[in-house]
This record gives sequence, C-alpha cells and structure tokens, in this order.
Amino acid sequence: MTQTVLITGGSRGIGRATARLLGARGWSVGVNYTQNLAAAQETVAEVERAGGRALPVAGDVANEADVIAMFDQTEQTFGRLDALVNNAGIVAPSMQLADMDLARLTRIFNVNVLGAYLCAREAARRMSTDRGGAGGVIVNVSSAAARLGSPNEYVDYAGAKGAVDTMTLGLAKELGPRGVRVNAVRPGLIDTEIHASGGKPDRAAQLGSTTPLGRPGRADEVAETIVWLLSDAASYVTGALIDVAGGR
Repeated sequence: MTQTVLITGGSRGIGRATARLLGARGWSVGVNYTQNLAAAQETVAEVERAGGRALPVAGDVANEADVIAMFDQTEQTFGRLDALVNNAGIVAPSMQLADMDLARLTRIFNVNVLGAYLCAREAARRMSTDRGGAGGVIVNVSSAAARLGSPNEYVDYAGAKGAVDTMTLGLAKELGPRGVRVNAVRPGLIDTEIHASGGKPDRAAQLGSTTPLGRPGRADEVAETIVWLLSDAASYVTGALIDVAGGR
C-alpha cells in the first residue's frame, strides 16, 4: 500500500529534496508551504515526475488551526498518514543576541519551536496506536547549530533547534510503545536558500571548506538520511539525533 507523508516547509531546500526522493520511492506527499504556491507546485511536479503523488498544502506551522487543516487535507486526499517530516524552519539576519528585538525572537521561536511541537503533536494524535492510528514515523529536522550554538549569527535559531532535539528524545520514549518512531537529523552547512534569508547567501560555500570533508553539503544528502529514517530499514532506530554535517 502506498505510504503518505506530510513534509512541512516542503516547497524548497531539504523539504523539496526529501519530497522528490520519496516520490521516487512511490510515496504520496503533502507538500506544505506558507506563501509561495508556485514553489510548492514545482515540488509537486518533481514528485510526480519521480513517480509519486503529491499535493500542495498551505499553512503556517505556528498557527494551530492551520496545522490541523494541513493534516486533515493530507489525510483526506490520500486516505492515510504514515509519517511526518517536521522540516519547516526560519532564520533571520545574523547578529548577536544583544541586538535582537522581541519581534524577531518571537517569530523564530513561534515557527521553529512552537510550530515543530504543534506538528509533532498532531502527528502523534493521528498515528499513535492507542488513539486509533496505525503507527508511523516522525523525522524532525534539527540543526548542527543545536550543539554549536551559532555565536554572533543565530543564537536564537540554535536554541530553537536545541528544543527540537529535546522534543525528539522525549517523544521517542513517549511514542515508542504506541507504534511511532521519532528521530532527528541535524544538517550542517547545507547549500540551500535558508542562508540567503539570513542575509548570507554565500555562507555555505564560504564555511563549507572549513569542514573535515572540505565542502558544503547538498539538500539531497540530507534527504537520503531522512528517507532512510522513514523506511523499514531503520525499524529499530528511535530517539536518534543524526548529524549530516560533514564532520563539523
């Protein structure tokens, strides 16, 4: 039977690469986006070209009603929900914490922490075997920033991803007896658009050379790890935080 996944922030970067790879494995994919419908539609087209089915799903992960609607739309369209890739995340321009205003901090934590928790909660409600679900998998997309701290750049983002790591550990223990595996990937310097949104479009290329592997990573390299965690090949893996960071 075809499996179904909802990927938050699925219209670009790691989310798009994961959607495309899952399409090639025959999955049905809910491609969540916030504003850029055209980008989400391009991801949908890539999934379909790869051999899967896909649907653009609008919604802000920091809005509870949107989150519930996203899950409803995905389940109603494809008839089931087997997995969540909890990927939506944002950064803001690089600066020291002393220079960050409340509006920035609120938005960073609303999307990266509250949004991740709301989506994980909704997945748990629908997939847990003790609540009528058939089990499933959650993969949270964290960041190497959670252990590096991102000084002088994104201390707020790093802290938010630290919360995602902690949620992963606790939720894996909570949901393991209920048929749901929960893991996280922690990407390092990956060449995606997120650096441009932080005001440093060349950041991955510039810093990638400082990693032990000597280059930035690619979104498809992170996607391979996510897809493995979603698969039966990882059936005894839960509560893992897997770095995809080139040794950084």
